[in-house]
Amino acid sequence: MQKTRNRARADRSQSGGPIGGGDAFSWRFVTPMFIGSALNPINSSMIATALLAIASATHVSVGSTSVLVSALYLACAVAQPTCGKLAEVFGPRRVFLTGILIVLAGGLVGGMAQNLPTLIVSRVLIGIGTSAGYPSAMLLIRRRAERAGLTEPPGGVLGGLQIAATVTAALGLPLGGVLVGAWGWRTVFFVNVPVALVALLMAALWIPRDTRVEGTRSVREIASRIDVTGIVGFGATVTALLVFLFSLPHPDWVALGLAVILAVGLVVWELRARHPFFDVRLFTSNLALTRTYLRMALLSLCVYTVLYGISQWLEAGRGISSQGAGLLLLPMSGLSAIVVRPISRHNLLRGPLIAAAVSSLVASVGVLLLTTSTPMIWMVAITLIFGITLGTMAIGNQTALYTQVKANQIGTASGLLRTFAYIGSIGSSSIISIVFHKSVTDHDLHVIAIIMIAVSALALVMTLADRRIRTQARAVMASNPTKTQI
Repeated sequence: MQKTRNRARADRSQSGGPIGGGDAFSWRFVTPMFIGSALNPINSSMIATALLAIASATHVSVGSTSVLVSALYLACAVAQPTCGKLAEVFGPRRVFLTGILIVLAGGLVGGMAQNLPTLIVSRVLIGIGTSAGYPSAMLLIRRRAERAGLTEPPGGVLGGLQIAATVTAALGLPLGGVLVGAWGWRTVFFVNVPVALVALLMAALWIPRDTRVEGTRSVREIASRIDVTGIVGFGATVTALLVFLFSLPHPDWVALGLAVILAVGLVVWELRARHPFFDVRLFTSNLALTRTYLRMALLSLCVYTVLYGISQWLEAGRGISSQGAGLLLLPMSGLSAIVVRPISRHNLLRGPLIAAAVSSLVASVGVLLLTTSTPMIWMVAITLIFGITLGTMAIGNQTALYTQVKANQIGTASGLLRTFAYIGSIGSSSIISIVFHKSVTDHDLHVIAIIMIAVSALALVMTLADRRIRTQARAVMASNPTKTQI
C-alpha cells in the first residue's frame, strides 16, 4: 500500500501536478543540478595550470595554448542563453541530460587528444555541455517553486546553485595544479568523465521527467519556436565581439565592425520574430533586468581581474608558482560561499548588491596600494574582500533576475546573465593583456587598480540610483515579513 502511494506521488511529480512545499527541493532533486552547474566554472579556470604541459606535449608555443581558454569562453558565451532557450522549449531535464552527455564526450576527446586542434574541439564540447547546467537548473527550480505554491524565491536552493555555478571558479586553479602535478595534463580533461557519469545517473533517477513537448510537428515549426536564425545571429555577433576583445592590445577593427553590423541585423530580425531568442523589447521594457546584466558584467570584470591579473603579478613579481597563486586565492572562494548562504536564506536583494559594489571599490583601492614588498597577509586580506564581492554579486544579481522575469523566460534570461559574466571576464582578460603586454610591474598593477576603482564606482552609483531594486526588495520581504532586508 505504501509503495502504491509512493508511486502515485512520483507520477504526480513527473506529470507536473502540484507538490508539497516541504517535498519540493529534496537533496536528490538539487544535488545533480549543483554538480552539473559546478562543471562550468571549474573547467573555466582548471585549464590554466595545464597550459605549459600541453604546449610541451603538443610541440606548440605556450602562447598558442591560450586558444584553449578563449575557445571555452566563446562556446559558453553563446551556449548559455541558447541552452536556456532550448530548455524552455524542449524541457530543462532533457537539455540538462544532453549537456552532461556532451561534457562526457568532451572529456574523453580531450583526454585522448594528440594535438592542439583536437583539444580545441574538446574545449568547445565541454563549454557547450557545461553551459546547459545553470540555465536548465534555474528553470527547473522556478517551475518546482511554482508547483509547490511558493510565494518567494527558494533562497536556500538558489544560494546553493550560485555557489556551484559561480564561486567555485577559484577552485579550478588549485585543483588543476594538483591533478597536473600528480597525473599529468590529460587529467584536467579526464576528470570530467567520472563526474559527468555521476551527474548523469543522479539526474536520470532523481530529476522528474519533462512534460511531453506539444506543437512541434515539423522542422520549420521547431525552428520557429527556438528562433534558429536569432540563435545563429546572436552567436555570430558575440563571437565577433569576443574576437575583437581577445585581439587586444592589437585591435582587430574588422571584427569590431562585423560585430556592429551583425548586432544591427540581429535587432532588426528579433523585432520581427514571432518567438524571439534575444528579446530586444524585453531589454527596453524591463530596464531593471538590463541593469542587472550590466552590474554582473562590471563586477565580474573586477573579480576576474583579481583571479587572473593578481595571480600573474604574484608569479612575475614575487616568484610564486601558479599552484601557489591558486592556493592564495582559495580563501576568496571559501569566503564567498560563506557569504552566499545567509543572504540566500533571507532572499536579501538590495543590501548584497550595494555590498558587492562597495567591497569591490574598497578592495580595488587596496590593490592600488600593493607593491612587491607588501606582506603576504595584506594580499590575502584584499582577496578576501573580493570574496565578499564575488558572493554578494553572484547571489544578489541572481535573486534580482529571478524576480524580474516570468517563469517561461528564466531559462534564456539566466543564460544571458552568465553570458554577461563571461563578457566581464573576457573584458578583464583584455585589460590584463593591454596593461601587462610588455611588463608586469607594480606600476602596471596600479593602472589596473585605477580601472577597477572606476568600474566599481560606476557599479555602486548604478545600484544606489536603481529605484526598481528598492521596490523589488520590499516586495520580496513583504511576501515573508519575518525576514529582514539589509
